[in-house]
Amino acid sequence: MFMTGVALAKSKSKVILVRMLSEAGTGYSFNKTRKRVQEKLVMLRYDPFVKKQVLFREQKKIRSV
Repeated sequence: MFMTGVALAKSKSKVILVRMLSEAGTGYSFNKTRKRVQEKLVMLRYDPFVKKQVLFREQKKIRSV
């Protein structure tokens, strides 16, 4: 029985972990998972420093999950 290179190759993860950073400039951030092929995330979420909902943008990829 012969093993081919295709059988031994690792596949890429379908999900990645990204850091979401507050657009209010407070420095508050949290981590969120998203699909690898999806566009960069932008979401409305509560920022405890300004005590209101603000826009969060994806800052960078942290790791594959």
